[in-house]
Amino acid sequence: MQTKQQIQQLLASAGVSPNKRLGQHFLIDLNLMRLLIDFAQIHNNDVVLEVGCGTGSLTEALADRAGKVIAVELDHTLAKIAKKQLADNENVEVLQTDILENKNTISVTVKNAIESALKQYPGRFLLVSNLPYNVASPVMLNLVKEAPAAEFMYVTVQKEVALRMAARSGSPDYGILSILLDTIGDIKIERTLKPTVFWPQPQVDSAMVSFVRKKEKADQIRNTELLSEVVNLFMGHRRKMLKGCTKFVTGKLTQINHWAEIFERSFVDSHNRPEQLQPEQFLAIANLCYEDIKSENNL
Repeated sequence: MQTKQQIQQLLASAGVSPNKRLGQHFLIDLNLMRLLIDFAQIHNNDVVLEVGCGTGSLTEALADRAGKVIAVELDHTLAKIAKKQLADNENVEVLQTDILENKNTISVTVKNAIESALKQYPGRFLLVSNLPYNVASPVMLNLVKEAPAAEFMYVTVQKEVALRMAARSGSPDYGILSILLDTIGDIKIERTLKPTVFWPQPQVDSAMVSFVRKKEKADQIRNTELLSEVVNLFMGHRRKMLKGCTKFVTGKLTQINHWAEIFERSFVDSHNRPEQLQPEQFLAIANLCYEDIKSENNL
């Protein structure tokens, strides 16, 4: 792991400084870095994804415990520094690429690297990262929706994002992120982090958050993509009545012709607003939609 001074020296030698547009705030509190890794309880047959590896400070510590570390860095100069710093770590693969193919999917390059690593190391797949502020939400959403899906996530994010992750129905922070994460696993805000533990200091507090995928929850989802469509449809019009939201259907949901029946069978009052629904109610609606579409298409 690298101290603030070491990171500054590495950047100065390369003639660069932190790029705030890319959300570059380096975690410099080594005790917190160790705590993040301890929370993850990484085993030597696990595959760990790190997004925004920077100069490779956290990556070094992850490599000591994991079977394989896939470290992703968008910034060309930082990726070059990380590769040099981690040259002796044979179990680290540094990818200089955008983690996102688009906001709705993880990079094909990254997915291929993860799938290849999992063939060699058949342990767990984890995300352990000091996530860049500008991609935190879509990265986590896509990593729970897509295959290979992350079984565990231990991350530092803006406190605002952490509150959205852990929000409950009725809260102003309740939304797509909290609903999807709750239907798949358990979220916990482990601790709040002050700006002083980062360099350069952000203007807001951050938080260390854990997500654990729960098989008993995930197994109840008939189709994750359709669940995402349902949540996006209704929470995109969160203050309208549920029955009114159905006027805005797109994608696969256009095949649903009996919304009143869907609401009745899922024991949801169509006069309620989406922000009042519990995650399990969204799941019930999505599963019934899946059954209707499956029946319509004779699948």
